[in-house]
Amino acid sequence: MKEEQLRKIKDEVLALKESPLYADRIKNKVFPVIGEGSHSPKIMFVGEAPGKNEAATGRPFCGASGKILDNLLLGIGINRSDVYITNIVKDRPPENRDPLPGEIEVYGPFLDRQIEIIQPKIIATLGRFSFGYIISKFGLGFEIIPISQAHGKVFEANTSYGTVKIVALYHPAASIYNQHLKETLAEDFKILKQLQ
Repeated sequence: MKEEQLRKIKDEVLALKESPLYADRIKNKVFPVIGEGSHSPKIMFVGEAPGKNEAATGRPFCGASGKILDNLLLGIGINRSDVYITNIVKDRPPENRDPLPGEIEVYGPFLDRQIEIIQPKIIATLGRFSFGYIISKFGLGFEIIPISQAHGKVFEANTSYGTVKIVALYHPAASIYNQHLKETLAEDFKILKQLQ
């Protein structure tokens, strides 16, 4: 059942000609990145948008950020295959730029459906766009603060399937450019372990 519903989302994104990123995907012969992992996880990770490696393979977090994410998961004893990983925007923005509001608007409903299908107990947001989107989606827009203040905090929200905990995290890519964030991320990830 879940598999069919998730496949339907994939098919719809593949055919999403209204997307401002569709033409680039076709021109560059790359793939949308829908998501991967367990369909019944406790934790769902939500990033911002695919990068170059992700668009080339159709897999989320498979480049440098993915290696960092894998190590962070290892550090708290969680297998990548036991979580679900996706992004808000399913196609790569040109030059890895930040997703634009219109792109988030086009792809957001697909993420909303993924959350409804997968029903995670914990949503770990990776980066400020993901944090802003998820917090707003669950009616907690008044909680929006800069990611530098939000990271490591846990927010609680009600969903159609029960209570969900939202954990705000820096995007793993941030630690590529800012080495001291590696320690911060490792500390923040321990919260996920405690919530399990």
